[in-house]
Amino acid sequence: MNSVSPAAVALGRAVQTRHAATSSNSSDPTKLLAQQRLNRPVSPHLSIYRPQITWIGSSIHRITGIALSGSLYLYASAYLASPMLGWDLGSASAAAAFAALPVVAKVALKTTMALPFTYHCMNGVRHLIWDTGAGLTNAQVIKSGWTVVGLSTLSALILAFL
Repeated sequence: MNSVSPAAVALGRAVQTRHAATSSNSSDPTKLLAQQRLNRPVSPHLSIYRPQITWIGSSIHRITGIALSGSLYLYASAYLASPMLGWDLGSASAAAAFAALPVVAKVALKTTMALPFTYHCMNGVRHLIWDTGAGLTNAQVIKSGWTVVGLSTLSALILAFL
């Protein structure tokens, strides 16, 4: 009597086997590697994808977080080193230097300083809302992304004109 089940026979036919060469037929050992590289799948390049608010917003959120924290640490380090270097980074000198700028430069500088801060704050609130489980459908994520862009731009301009 045959003790092998039909399922085992069917499975035995579906098992993959790979044949490994123990010696190279060619004199150039890199030729085999080059041939194998030609058969590998090629990953799609980032440039073939259409930019979407989801991954652009995520990238900008990370960049603004790094820029804001980096500038804070840089200014704090410079402020601590300023007495030894003879720099005056106090509030009075900063206010006097800013007051000497033309109005257009003041608005441009204030907008440049406010936009990363407002975007990072608004997008942080968006992430906190996501933590509650709300607004996680594709349509809601896209809508909230554009809402964050609009509100952060508007609030940065309001802060710039104060």
